[in-house]
Amino acid sequence: IMGILNVTPDSFSDGGRYIDSKNALNHALKMIDMGADIIDIGGESTRPGSSPVPELDECNRVIPVIESIKKINSKILISVDTYKSYVAKRAIEAGADIVNDISGLTFDSKMIPLLSEKNIPVIIMHINGRPKTMQNDPVYNDLIKEIKYFLIKQCELAEGNGIKKSNIILDPGIGFGKSFEHNFTLIRRLKEISDLGYPLMIGPSRKAFIGDALNLPPDERLEGTLATVIAGILNGANIIRVHDIKEVSRAVLITEKIMRSA
Repeated sequence: IMGILNVTPDSFSDGGRYIDSKNALNHALKMIDMGADIIDIGGESTRPGSSPVPELDECNRVIPVIESIKKINSKILISVDTYKSYVAKRAIEAGADIVNDISGLTFDSKMIPLLSEKNIPVIIMHINGRPKTMQNDPVYNDLIKEIKYFLIKQCELAEGNGIKKSNIILDPGIGFGKSFEHNFTLIRRLKEISDLGYPLMIGPSRKAFIGDALNLPPDERLEGTLATVIAGILNGANIIRVHDIKEVSRAVLITEKIMRSA
């Protein structure tokens, strides 16, 4: 279970709540106590319509939080949610264990050499376009085929340039250049992506397709999130990126018991 920690003023669900480093640290420790295995720290909102922030601003948001968490709990895994190699490098030096790249290694040509040199895991996500415009009528001829093609191509590029296969995690990019129906189809057919042979992460938490289906704001989308998490696990997801750690931990525990029952 990966807990979301947005140290941003404008994230879609909790923007501004944890921009203060002390609040961010307290929330991270609370998520760890509730069962988070990984804390994913992001200093730039990548919600639909968002704009990039300067890399130094992003560093100023995430680095102090990474350092403060590691001082208190050196064993917890920390993921840095960035597509910028400079931010990733600084974050790794501060103690980050994983790089979560929403661009799937496509936005910054220096990211692959950095990850190869540092020898740490990377999450390669599928995205159609860029956050600013990705939800402007996303179109696919064959949704799953095109997502798989992108992920396979990026894995081959990564492995061909020194990133170990064992360091690659895939993310199909729920909500990133996907329509309302695309997201539901993606969760239903997730096994076709898990069959590629890499660990698979999904991040459906509180997203707009859940809100649109239920006609609810982000802070009332827990039940919808739980449904997508359970379906995702049953269809092959290994890592679940979420806001609501306590509730998701309980749902995951029961789902795993069902899967392991005789």
